[in-house]
Amino acid sequence: MQYKPLGNTGLLVSTLCFGTMTFGGGDGIWKTIGDTAQSEADQLIKTCIDSGINFFDTADVYSEGQSETILGQSLKNLKIARKDVVIATKVFGRTGPGRNDVGASRGHIMDGVETSLRRLQTDHIDLYQIHADDSVTPIEETLRALDDLVSQGKVRYIGSSNWQAWKLAKALCISQFKDLARFDTLQAYYSLAGRDLERELVPLLESEKVGLLVWSPLAGGLLSGKFSRENQKPEASRRSEFDFPIVDKERTWKILDAMKPIAKAHNCSPARISLAWLLTKPVVTSVIIGAKRLDQLQDNLAAVALKLAADEIKKLDEVSALPPEYPGWMLPFQNMSRLEPVSLAERAARHEEVRASSATK
Repeated sequence: MQYKPLGNTGLLVSTLCFGTMTFGGGDGIWKTIGDTAQSEADQLIKTCIDSGINFFDTADVYSEGQSETILGQSLKNLKIARKDVVIATKVFGRTGPGRNDVGASRGHIMDGVETSLRRLQTDHIDLYQIHADDSVTPIEETLRALDDLVSQGKVRYIGSSNWQAWKLAKALCISQFKDLARFDTLQAYYSLAGRDLERELVPLLESEKVGLLVWSPLAGGLLSGKFSRENQKPEASRRSEFDFPIVDKERTWKILDAMKPIAKAHNCSPARISLAWLLTKPVVTSVIIGAKRLDQLQDNLAAVALKLAADEIKKLDEVSALPPEYPGWMLPFQNMSRLEPVSLAERAARHEEVRASSATK
């Protein structure tokens, strides 16, 4: 296992993080996502610990709180020292019928943290994340509440999830000028089938030294190897019932076609190739993997040892490249002669090469 600092901090976390959204089950969507019971969870957590994973992610809404409860109990059952694991959870989602039982208000955050601490059977949360964008609560209110939790020792680091680049940038500025705890991480969707965050979020994260935690690295199972152009709804697959996250399916089939010979060359699953590709990206701090079965988990864990060749990475980069979008395509065109003279005609010719290449994807 490899380890990286959590954003611009001194806390080291494994480059694979185990996500526990499948723990608990329950009704509706949570039953579809997974119904891992306590004994099965204990086995999965033990395998993670034995492999070197020290980072575990959950949320107060997963299986209506059961995920946090099962994770906390697993760590107790396995006698894992609290100092040896990094626990991340989230607050925002609806946890009750009341008007204020949702969001990133001070009230909901303060109520949420106490409930999460009780379920997890711990006195502190290592990484407390705002699970979604709150269009109602002022950013400063959210940040001041989180800063108070850090001062109280109930939370050690804070992060956001599924935020827009402009809003994350604004939050970082408010934290700097108001001397409040800053977001150390962004948890976001990123995969070979979904690279949208590379347009605005990745440059922001790299510039401000904010760590990236990747959720759904297999695009909800679409890159697992079960799916193909010919088999778009395999049985016993979560994505067949819950088609999420949103992806361009036709583009994904092309990615899977390009992945097949690479997976064959390494004698492994497309899932492992997908994870290994993400681990080559410097902006990625940790990739959140989830598994309902031990064999799935072991296959995912093996991605750490898989080293893709430069030409394999290049092929995957090219087949999954984002289509040109303004102002992204304008920036390299204008900066092409920044360090050395390049004529307008030469710039136009290079731009046309990029355009033509993108048009074929």
